[in-house]
Amino acid sequence: MPLVSTGEIVGAARARGRGCGAFNAIQLEHITAIIAGATAAKTDVIVQLSQNAVRYHGALAPVGEAALAAAREADIGVAVHLDHAESPDLVREAVKLGFSSVMFDASTLDYADNVAATREIAEYCHVAGVWVEAELGEVGGKDGVHAPGARTDPGEAAEFVAATGVDALAVAVGSSHAMLTRDAALDVELIARLRDSVPVPLVLHGSSGVPDDGLAAAVHAGMTKINIATQLNKVFTAAAAGDWRAHPDRVDPRRYLGAGREAVTAEVQRLLTVLERSC
Repeated sequence: MPLVSTGEIVGAARARGRGCGAFNAIQLEHITAIIAGATAAKTDVIVQLSQNAVRYHGALAPVGEAALAAAREADIGVAVHLDHAESPDLVREAVKLGFSSVMFDASTLDYADNVAATREIAEYCHVAGVWVEAELGEVGGKDGVHAPGARTDPGEAAEFVAATGVDALAVAVGSSHAMLTRDAALDVELIARLRDSVPVPLVLHGSSGVPDDGLAAAVHAGMTKINIATQLNKVFTAAAAGDWRAHPDRVDPRRYLGAGREAVTAEVQRLLTVLERSC
C-alpha cells in the first residue's frame, strides 16, 4: 500500500470520533513491530522518529529511509512523522526525504518566539504539502508543554493555532513524558474545552503514562492523535532481557531482538484496539 499522509490518518480518526496511534521507533525492530501490530489490528498507523532517535543514529537519512521503505511495503496505511524536532534544519531534511508530517517543538521559547518560529516552519512545510504539529503548554514557560502542573489554556491555544497556521496541537492536560507507571490522571474536562475551542486535532503526548481507561476517556473527550513511546520501550526491554536471561549462551542478537519485536507488535495491536473502542 502506498505511503499515506499523517493528515489523512488523523483526519479520518477525528471524523469518526476515534483515536489514532502514533508510535515512536528507535531502530528497525521498532519500525517493523509497529507496522505488524497495526496490520494485525487492521488499522492505519503513524510511525514516529524523534530528534533524540535521530541523534542516536547520528543522522536522519539511515533510519528515516528505513521507516519510509517499511511503510511503502505495508499492507495498511502507514505515515512517517518527525517528532519533537527543535531544529529547523532537521525539519527541512525530513521534508526532503519524504516525511508526510513533522512536529516542531518550540514550546520552551517565550510565546511570541514560539509563534514566530512555528509559523515560519508551518509556511515552509505547507508549500511542500507537509502536515505540521506544534506544542503549547505554559505560555512563556521554559519547561514546555509537560512542565509539572502545566495546563493549556483553551483561549491561548486557539490564538496560537490562528497565529501559526499549524494542523494539529499538542496540549498539556496532565500527562508527562517518559513515565514508567501508567497512573497519570488527565483533565478530561479541559480536553473537552480545548476540543470546543481549537479548530485543529488535539495531540496527547506522554500517553505511555496514561492507563487504558484514561486513554479511552481522553479520546472520547476530544483527543485524536495519541503518541506512545516509553510503553513500547518497556515491553521491548522486558522481552529482550527475559530472552537473554533464559538463554545466556546465545550470541545471535536476532533472538532477543526478535523477542522484543514480538512484544512490541502485540502491545501496538492491543493499544490500537483500546483507541478504536474509545467511543
